[in-house]
Amino acid sequence: VQLQASGGGLVQAGGSLRLSCAASSLTFSSYAMGWFRQAPGKEREFVSTISWSGSITYYAESVKGRFTISRDNAKPMVYLQMNSLKPEDTAVYYCAAGNSRYIDTRARNYPHWGQGTLVTVSS
Repeated sequence: VQLQASGGGLVQAGGSLRLSCAASSLTFSSYAMGWFRQAPGKEREFVSTISWSGSITYYAESVKGRFTISRDNAKPMVYLQMNSLKPEDTAVYYCAAGNSRYIDTRARNYPHWGQGTLVTVSS
């Protein structure tokens, strides 16, 4: 599975962005998907995950209530709607395809990664 993330950019605090991740394989729908991020000088961290069917989602506490993950298996695409952005959300955001159908917060269980898209939130 090849993944292509897009939608990053510069936004003011309180603003919104929608990240998209396009998958190359029709088997995309068989796997859970996740979004992770890496801020400058920090380790990569989990943001959100969605099950293969889209029926189950899970979020990091830091983004819960502000971010929404969704997927369209027919396209196939996965999205991350980010609202009420804060300067601490500034990072490179990566989409990843998991090795099972079920949600997972651990990066090591995602064998396929996109190239990342930069989100910068100004104060």
